[in-house]
Amino acid sequence: MLLPRRKLRLETERLTLRPPVHSDFRPWSTLRRESESFLAPWEPSWASDHLSRKAFTNRVYWAHRSVSSGSALPLFLIRRADDSLVGAITLDNIRRGPAQAGTLGYWTGETFARQGYMREAIGAVVHYAYTKLDLSRIEAACLPENAASRGLLEISGFKYEGVAQSYLQIDGRWRTHVLYAALRSDRRGRTEAG
Repeated sequence: MLLPRRKLRLETERLTLRPPVHSDFRPWSTLRRESESFLAPWEPSWASDHLSRKAFTNRVYWAHRSVSSGSALPLFLIRRADDSLVGAITLDNIRRGPAQAGTLGYWTGETFARQGYMREAIGAVVHYAYTKLDLSRIEAACLPENAASRGLLEISGFKYEGVAQSYLQIDGRWRTHVLYAALRSDRRGRTEAG
C-alpha cells in the first residue's frame, strides 16, 4: 500500500510533523551536534560523516523514497510557535500482509526533552498508523535503563512485552533492549488513537 501522494503533514497541539527537506540541514546538524552527549548513550554510534551535508542529503532522499513506497514514515518535529526543529520520529520497517505492523523510533534535542513534544508526536503517528495506514501493531524498543523512554512509551499506551538480547548496537556495543507494543485492538491499553 503506497502512502498518499499529497504532501504528508501531521498536526498536533504544538507541532507539525513532516518529512525532512534539504533546508532542514542546518537546524538538524546544529541540534544533533548540541545534543550529542545527550543522545549518544541511546543511539547507534555516529558515522564520521554523520553531521555532513552529504549524509543529510542522503537522509532526505531516503525519507522521501520511504514515504512514497510505504516502507517507512520518517518525520521531523517542527514547533509551530517558532519553526524550531525539536527532534524526529520514524515509523520504520512497515510490514504488510498478515503482520500489518511497524517499528517506532524517535529522538529529541536535549533542550526540548521532557516537555511533552514526543508524547504529542507518538500520539499523532500511532493514530495515523491505525487510521490511514491500517496497521494493527506498533512496536518500539529501548534500553532497559532508559527510564525516560520507557515512561514515554507507557504513558503513550504501549505495553511491555519482553526482552530482546543483543537487539541493536548502541554506542558501539550490542545491547539488550526491552520491547513494547501498542495494538489497535488492545482494549486494556487503549490509546486516544482509536
